[in-house]
Amino acid sequence: MSDDQTPSHIPTARMLSWARNSTIYRLERQMMTERQLFDAIVRKAKQKFEDISEMQLKAVANSAVTFACEHGGLNDATYAEVSARSGVRNGRSKRRIAQKLSQKGVDREVIATALDEADDLLAAIVFARKRAFGPFRRHDTDRERATKEMAAFARNGFSFDMGRTVLGMSRQEAEDVMSARSR
Repeated sequence: MSDDQTPSHIPTARMLSWARNSTIYRLERQMMTERQLFDAIVRKAKQKFEDISEMQLKAVANSAVTFACEHGGLNDATYAEVSARSGVRNGRSKRRIAQKLSQKGVDREVIATALDEADDLLAAIVFARKRAFGPFRRHDTDRERATKEMAAFARNGFSFDMGRTVLGMSRQEAEDVMSARSR
């Protein structure tokens, strides 16, 4: 059977070859989750192949994900671990990291496993340092400023207790925690 006579639910060899090449291209440039790769392949395949059916789209995207997993280019657990470590180093709370990973299609159990190692206190101190809050303030604070700082901690997913702990630290205590817990 030629490509022109292929049933509309089976992807053509050209489509599958394009999906493999597109997968390699994408994964060479950045880490992705399975869902991100699936969605990207579906989106681009719709543009590339005018007469592609929904069943072919799903089959092409599934073959791309399978290809990437088999060749070690795609692993949601590794992606979640890297994102969690990076998030803590950049001052993001566990809650915010989990939300971001969930939006990218990572499974809840994988997220929970990745966040077991995450250090919320270290992340909160890094956040405070980046924003010049609490122990890193340049000026004395008043009640209004302290309230704004607590609100910023809350908006970024830190608990009230965590915000109060960090804001109550001295600069030396905060730096000691950062040096002891940074890897």
